[in-house]
Amino acid sequence: MDNILISITPEIALDEFYSYAGGLGILEGDKFYAALSRNLKYYVLTLLYKQGYVDYSFDQNDNPIPLPQSQPLPLESLLKPEKEFQILLKSQSVIARPWIYEKGKSKVVFFEAECPKWVRGFCDRLYIEKSYEEKIYKYIFLAKASAYYIKNIIGLENVKYIDLQEAYTAITMLALPEFKNYRFTTHTPGPWGHPVYPSSILHEEFGYDSSDEFVTLTKIGLEKSIISYTVSAKHEEITKNVFKDYKDKINHITNGVNLDRWVGDHIKDLIKSKGLDKIEKEDIWDAHQKSRNELSIFLKNYKPDLKIDNKPIVIWLRRMTPYKRPYFITRFIEENSISKDAIFVIGGKAHPNDKEGLNYVGYFRKLSKKYPNVIHLHNYDVFNAKMLLSGSDIQTFTPFSGWEACGTSYMKSLANGVPVIGSRDGGALEVIKHGENGWLFGQDLRELIEFYTDPKAKEIDEKDFEEFSNYLEKAINIFGSDEYKQMELNALKTYKLVDINNVLDKLYFNEKMDKNVENNQ
Repeated sequence: MDNILISITPEIALDEFYSYAGGLGILEGDKFYAALSRNLKYYVLTLLYKQGYVDYSFDQNDNPIPLPQSQPLPLESLLKPEKEFQILLKSQSVIARPWIYEKGKSKVVFFEAECPKWVRGFCDRLYIEKSYEEKIYKYIFLAKASAYYIKNIIGLENVKYIDLQEAYTAITMLALPEFKNYRFTTHTPGPWGHPVYPSSILHEEFGYDSSDEFVTLTKIGLEKSIISYTVSAKHEEITKNVFKDYKDKINHITNGVNLDRWVGDHIKDLIKSKGLDKIEKEDIWDAHQKSRNELSIFLKNYKPDLKIDNKPIVIWLRRMTPYKRPYFITRFIEENSISKDAIFVIGGKAHPNDKEGLNYVGYFRKLSKKYPNVIHLHNYDVFNAKMLLSGSDIQTFTPFSGWEACGTSYMKSLANGVPVIGSRDGGALEVIKHGENGWLFGQDLRELIEFYTDPKAKEIDEKDFEEFSNYLEKAINIFGSDEYKQMELNALKTYKLVDINNVLDKLYFNEKMDKNVENNQ
């Protein structure tokens, strides 16, 4: 046995090119780079997206226009093709081509659907399909291509674990039923994280039988895995409430971040020179000012006349969708007079089919034109995120309670010594210490309230916003004071707590799990 560790995922964010949409891709990229640094035989299997996810331009009325992404480098310069192979979809022969990104003992395998013509769209865009049928068969293709590659190229006898990320990959267990050591992770509490497939199609493709017309893929993952994970303690509790029949199998491993990837050079140099335990608040303040100055130069590319001076830089940057409550930051900017005393960097991408998300993208752009201290980053990505998360002064994390599985943006900020104002959701409850390294606001809901239709959601929103507004006002007021510098130092002290290596240790260096593997062999 070669002890190869496999993760199958719809997306992964590498630094070199666009192959991701959001949090899951970033997390999988962080795990990959950490596994690489630890010299692990770690393979990630996913789809090749030649046109990435989405970029945006704007019409004369500031309405966002979705566009395919242009890759920063030709894929052929980054990936090595391997020999094509054939699988069956709809009883037709489909040619799959693996493209390999290899570093050390670790690799990412990107599968391209080459022909017939109807399958080529699978690999155009991430999470963007022409039809419901295309979405179904896209992930059946990933499952069957992964099964073939594992069985015929890697070798089942060489694999220790197969980790399945999100429900779409759970059908790999139907494509490769002879493997036993599957582990399934759900990264989403919301209903979009638990897609349903027609039983008839699963029967045609895999011989899967069900008395129900439609099957929830999450249930397949929970039923057939040796253990199932959620990505924070609160997410575990919510998932157990939703999938009560599988609660004994559900555990959690709270997400982390790759410190080498996300912590700015000035903070790294400080930790290296003094040691984490010997850093004082003036040290972190001075180091952060260097990161902040670099960010200030970057922001002037968007607004050359921007006057930052001694104003704190506040960020709200994440996927644009209503449950993440982008209207909290826009409302604060519009309604609170103290907003003129800060610089606001706001942005993120919406799915092209998310009309409300697109509306917020357009509104963000209008605010940036209206206010000299507001900057809109419509194409927020890994490259500018590194500078923004390390150089900003206040991070805001505002999801509606119960709807965020974990989140990691606040972890990246804390590891850079940046205080966070976060709602009581996801992993923020485990990392943000109220009044010490940031502030927690709002209710801690342990059931999924229907955010879009339940009247209670608006009542909760109003109370949450008032509390959020109060803490953001306070953060702006104390910026540069001894109290703020102490919060910076306290934030930096979470450095080891949010390390992605904690996740790898629990996933791959767990004696109890190793015994489960031995029992299945």
